[in-house]
Amino acid sequence: MWLIAGLGNPGSQYEQTRHNAGFLVVDRLLARYGSGFAGTRFEAHVGEIQRADERLLILKPQTWMNESGRSLAAARQFYKAPVDRLIVVHDEVDLAFGQLRLKAAGGAGGHNGLKSTTQRLGDPGYLRLRFGIGRPPGFRPGDDLTRHVLGRFSGTERSDLDLLLDEAVDRLESVVDEGIIPAMNRYNGLAVTKP
Repeated sequence: MWLIAGLGNPGSQYEQTRHNAGFLVVDRLLARYGSGFAGTRFEAHVGEIQRADERLLILKPQTWMNESGRSLAAARQFYKAPVDRLIVVHDEVDLAFGQLRLKAAGGAGGHNGLKSTTQRLGDPGYLRLRFGIGRPPGFRPGDDLTRHVLGRFSGTERSDLDLLLDEAVDRLESVVDEGIIPAMNRYNGLAVTKP
């Protein structure tokens, strides 16, 4: 079994915001299989996909971003899932918009959802799919990123969003099919290009 969690904030005011990129990716993953979220458990909307011989439990925590780990830890404990079978999908200001990167374990890099997840799991060894949202034009070190992160995607960004969400799902499928290292070797550093 795999646990795949998209991070974001609940509520209509946060829909389509950059900070909810993780939500958008797991929505797209379920849609690819003609599925959706079937209920609420572990303080999360929960969906399920059967893919070949692998069961994928999809989580969309309904805690605030900075409490995401509460939901993820509860699901992991219930299913006794190894930490390297948990993939967390999150927005990443340290990557330009349009960049996607897989990562095996690591630090939180200032992301409150990752901080909460690591703290609640007691282990930073979970996998990540980083969805680049970049920084606003004119950003300088020390500037507050709250408005940018909680803002909606720009018109230009929205025109590329569908492609990026599909590419993100491709990468998740690659991790499930091949493992994190082969998937990283295949995709990291590969630019997402329009057809």
